[in-house]
Amino acid sequence: MNIKKVLTVLSFLMVLIITQVSAQTNYADVKVDELTDVQVRQLMQRAESIGYDDAQLEKMAAAQGMKPDEIQKLRLRVEKIRKQDGTSSTNDKSLKGKSSGRTLENDTTTAKTRDNKNTDSDELSDAEKRAQERISLFEDLKPKIFGVDLFKNGNLTFEPNLRMATPKGYVIGPDDELLIDLNGDNEANYTLKVSPEGAINLQYVGRIPLGGLTIEQATAKLKSLMSSTYPGLRTGRTNLAINIGNIRSIKVTVLGEVVKPGSYTLPSLVTVFNALYVSGGPNINGSFRNIQVIRNNRIVSTIDVYDFLLRGIQTNNIRLQDQDVINVPVYQSRVEMAGEVKRPALFEVLSTESLEDVINFAGGFSNQAYTARIKVLQNTNKERRITDVAAEQFSVYGPLNGDKYIVESILDRFENRVEIEGAVFRPGPYELEKGLTLKALILKAEGLKEDAFLNRAYINRLNADNTLALISFDVAKIMSGTVADIPLQREDKVTISSLFDLRDEFNLSIQGEVREPGIFEYAENMNLEDLIQMAGGFKEGATPNRIEVSRRIKDSDAKSVSAITAEVFNISVDQNLKILDNSFVLQPFDVVSIRSSEGYQVQKQVKLEGEVLYPGTYTITKKNETISDVIERAGGLTVLAYANGASLKRPGPEKNDPDDKNAINDQEEEDKKFLSLKRAQESGVKDTLKTEIEQKLIQSDLVGIDLKRILEKPKSRIDLILEDGDIIRIPRQLQTVKVTGEVLNPNSIVYTPSKDFKSYLNGAGGFTSNALKSGAYVKYANGSVKGTSKFLFFNNYPQVKPGAEILVPKRAERERMTAQSWIGLGTALASMGAIIVSLLR
Repeated sequence: MNIKKVLTVLSFLMVLIITQVSAQTNYADVKVDELTDVQVRQLMQRAESIGYDDAQLEKMAAAQGMKPDEIQKLRLRVEKIRKQDGTSSTNDKSLKGKSSGRTLENDTTTAKTRDNKNTDSDELSDAEKRAQERISLFEDLKPKIFGVDLFKNGNLTFEPNLRMATPKGYVIGPDDELLIDLNGDNEANYTLKVSPEGAINLQYVGRIPLGGLTIEQATAKLKSLMSSTYPGLRTGRTNLAINIGNIRSIKVTVLGEVVKPGSYTLPSLVTVFNALYVSGGPNINGSFRNIQVIRNNRIVSTIDVYDFLLRGIQTNNIRLQDQDVINVPVYQSRVEMAGEVKRPALFEVLSTESLEDVINFAGGFSNQAYTARIKVLQNTNKERRITDVAAEQFSVYGPLNGDKYIVESILDRFENRVEIEGAVFRPGPYELEKGLTLKALILKAEGLKEDAFLNRAYINRLNADNTLALISFDVAKIMSGTVADIPLQREDKVTISSLFDLRDEFNLSIQGEVREPGIFEYAENMNLEDLIQMAGGFKEGATPNRIEVSRRIKDSDAKSVSAITAEVFNISVDQNLKILDNSFVLQPFDVVSIRSSEGYQVQKQVKLEGEVLYPGTYTITKKNETISDVIERAGGLTVLAYANGASLKRPGPEKNDPDDKNAINDQEEEDKKFLSLKRAQESGVKDTLKTEIEQKLIQSDLVGIDLKRILEKPKSRIDLILEDGDIIRIPRQLQTVKVTGEVLNPNSIVYTPSKDFKSYLNGAGGFTSNALKSGAYVKYANGSVKGTSKFLFFNNYPQVKPGAEILVPKRAERERMTAQSWIGLGTALASMGAIIVSLLR
């Protein structure tokens, strides 16, 4: 079936299904005022787990039949609890709910129609699962009847064991198959079926009526009748055993307040619980405490299911006989236990039971329960009332039908707590003993730490109206007893600060030619050699002389223009950091700078690639070594070298040698060059691939050199001094010219000396309609670039060389004039013309 048609059908049934859901669940009876905070919190948590925010929660409540005024109360309760817990409803969860692409009604419809629709779609099964979660969202708001799930549990069917030994109390009836075994002096076996009249025909004995007898009674009767034929039965040398072969079926009728009343055909070994399970058990009005078994118009057993539910005892769960009737009457008294109990539910109560029994039915109080008193909501003849039942009355208070017992949680407060935090050895909460003082609490916390600030501490105290008060005290005087001790009160919080809490963290900084520069914690009497050792010692190129230590100024003249802003010391230490008597002692926040040795140099290398006799890596031997020098060291150019296409690739600042003490960081300039190149690519190259962009970025480090002139005039201005990491590339003779950008057919064209710029453009099909002709430029093989210049009204295109690339940028797009724009422009010109005419007149 087409998925669109399915969704259309689901949408069509949406209103009907939601109405049915509301009617079935009947959440119109929910009273929000009677819900505990635990129930509301569970509702909020379940809503958040399926992606509902507060607004969607209210819509779902309305869809389930909750009254508008109760929804308003629910909103206020949710807001109150969020404020207490310090949480908020996020829009992310609302978006999450919407992103599923299904409305609340669609999910409800899917759940209700899942039994009538068979599909293998994973998407639909996920929707069913979400719909089930939404429908069960409010289940905890309506209390469950205790025991209602017993006869709906598929893992607990109460089916009889048909392969066990026949019970001695089993009553024989028509259609039973009897297995009669004789062993001992006499050996015989008989398989006989009980006739509809309840009799069997036994060889040598004749017709024997056994219907209505138990197995034990039938055994005794047969033993007596067969003893004349088998004398061993009389002496005991022969044994007689009767067992049931094929179990007969019996008819049992289940009436009253059950889910599926009617007559059922069951094995003759079944009990009452098995028949109740088959019929679905008591319904919403059925009793669990007074289930009757009627046999021959007489009540033979009364069953209380609570015995099994609470203690596992199947009292009076007798074996049924043919034509037995099970009657489930209407319950007489039912009460609700809610709040802080282990098993909140609706419980059926007998007239002889008390509130204490109901508490036991609910599993007792939870560990957060307020057990001194229980609130009771009762129904009178004309209105409702509330009653408080004290703990000593639990055993004598008689529950009434419709009572609702609410067990509240204990207060989130301590009746005898004080706290101490800060510079003590064992901070935390302590018991407020009678007469406990401040000094005694400090001693309870194992005393003050060595870094405790003794001049001042404070106590946070709650006033009678729960406002805060602050009491300051001198720690040293309290401990020495020179001032009166302070008696503590409930919820007092003592705070004793540490010396380190009241000042900046003391540290030292070291930078420059050490192995691990950085910031280190300050210690008293730390000297310069100690800090250098903590930083891993000197680097190879460091000098122990001219070490600079800069120190903060605390009393600088703020009004003086030439006021000193820092104190600088130049120190020399031993190269091996030996301990000396005159070591320089550091102060907090000192900054130490280690210089490199003036004559220290690390090796610097360049690389030659391409058409030289000995390509490879060469070490720079002197500071002023140039391009011509290193090419001479490489044996010169080969016969196939194309000197005009030679290029120099120079690394950016991030590639510069960090050991070069004279290096200049020109990262900012490099960033500007990179940005300019990127903009040129975005506006000037048509359909540029990622690989081409990367190639441009590589070429952005190229330095345009004229190797031919450099070799002709070595040591001239154009013969550049080499730097570490330079790469000189000398290609073979290049034979093509590449044309890219806004041309009709970008390609590579064979270089011909007689062709000019326009000829190569024509070879690529010419300009496109979006080409910026005046912006065309040539990028030569050595990395240099030359653009188009203008002379009067003519474009003067650059010369083209082998290996060059012609790039034609794209013209900026212009917004086309619409009819409305033309009308506006015409109106403006007409108005201007009218004004000019008026002025001329």
